[in-house]
Amino acid sequence: MTEKPATSVSELEALKTIQNGEKQKLTFSDAEMERRIGGLREIMAAKDLDAVVLTSFHGIKYYSDFLFTYFGRHYAFVVTQESTCTISANIDAGMPWRTSYGDNIVYTDWNRDNYYEGIREALRRAGVSAKRVGVEDDSLPTLLRGRLENALNGAELVDISLESMRQRMFKSAEEIEVIKHGARIADLGGEAIRDAIRPGVTEYEVALAGTEAMVHEIAKTFPHREVRDTWVWFQSGINTDGAHNWPTTRKLEAGDILSLNCFPMTSGYYTALERTLFVGEPSPEARRYWDINVEVHEAGLELIKPGAVCKDIAAELNKIYVDYGLLPNRTFGYGHSFGVLSHYYGREAGLELREDIDTVIEPGMVVSMEPMITIPEGQPGAGGYREHDIVVVGEDSTEDITKFPYGPEKNIIPA
Repeated sequence: MTEKPATSVSELEALKTIQNGEKQKLTFSDAEMERRIGGLREIMAAKDLDAVVLTSFHGIKYYSDFLFTYFGRHYAFVVTQESTCTISANIDAGMPWRTSYGDNIVYTDWNRDNYYEGIREALRRAGVSAKRVGVEDDSLPTLLRGRLENALNGAELVDISLESMRQRMFKSAEEIEVIKHGARIADLGGEAIRDAIRPGVTEYEVALAGTEAMVHEIAKTFPHREVRDTWVWFQSGINTDGAHNWPTTRKLEAGDILSLNCFPMTSGYYTALERTLFVGEPSPEARRYWDINVEVHEAGLELIKPGAVCKDIAAELNKIYVDYGLLPNRTFGYGHSFGVLSHYYGREAGLELREDIDTVIEPGMVVSMEPMITIPEGQPGAGGYREHDIVVVGEDSTEDITKFPYGPEKNIIPA
C-alpha cells in the first residue's frame, strides 16, 4: 500500500536516509581512512570514551573525507569503536553520503533540534549509551557544547582536539602525494600570475589568472572530487604590508613591490606558494631588504630537519634579523604545518616555527619556511617581503617540494 504523502510540516520526518546514487571515489583509499579512524579509536580508548562527536571542518574532513558547507547549519561525524556516521543537513541531499566514508544520517529543518536527534540516532544505531564523549573544544562554541551535552542526557564531554591535531601532524604517504600535487599546482598558478603582471593591470585581474590556472589543473588531477576553495592573494605597493590582504582594484605601477600568494585547495588540503616580485628594478633600499629576507629564507630551509625543535629554528633565524636591526619588522612565525586546513579551518598549531612551540620535527611532518618583514609606508624600500617553500620531512633528510624560483635574480618583471 502506498504511503500517503505528508500534507503539513508537522507530518514530515526529523531524520532521513538519502543514499542517492552511488558512493564516489574518495581522495584516499579505504586503508588510509581506516588508519585515521583507527588512530582516533586509540585516542578514545586512552581517554575511556564511548564515542566521539566531531563538529569541525578539519575533524570531519580528516576522518570522513567529507568537507561540509556551513551556511548556518551544523554537521558532525560520530565515531564509536564499531561505527562511523556523518550527520548532514537535508539541504545537501545525497551528496554527503556519496562523498564520505561510512554511514550517513540526514536531518531536516522541520524542527529546530533535529541536528542533535541525528547524533542521538547515530549512537542508537551503534548500540552505544554514551557517558563520556570526545569533542573538539578548539572549534566547538560554548552554546553548541551545552546543547550537545543536554542532547546526550548530560554525558561528560571530553576535549580531544589536541590529540586529534597531533595525529594530523604526521602525514601518510597518500597525504604527502596530495600535498606534492598541491605544491606543483601552486607553481603553475605562480607562472600564470607572473605572465599576467604588467603596469596598468589590477591586482584582482592578476589574481584571477592564477586562480583559473590552478583550478583547471586541480580538476585534471582530481577529477573525482569537488573543485572548491582555491584562491590567490595578489598584492602590490602598500597592500603588500600584510600577508593576508585580499586583492583590490589597485593598478600595478612601475617600481611596485608585489606579493604573489597561491593557494590551491586539493580536496580540502592546503598548499601555498608565496613570493616577492618587483615591477621593474627595485630601489637600492628595497633590494637590500629583499636580499636579507632571502638570506633568512635560505637559512631556515637548512634548519628544517628531523630532530630540530620548532622554537630553536625561530631563535636562530631571529639572530639574522637582529644583526640587520630588522627583528621588529617581523610580522608572524617562520612556518607551519600542512594538511587539512584553509583560511577558515584546521590550523595545526602544535607544529609552528615560533618561539613558544617546543615540538620536535619528525619524519612524516610537512612544514613551511616563510619569513616576512614589513617596512612601513613612507620609508625607503617600503612594503612587505616574504618567500614561502614547503618542506617534506623524511627519515634522515628533507625535500623542498616548491620549485617556483625566488629572489631578485628571478622575480624582477620588466616594467
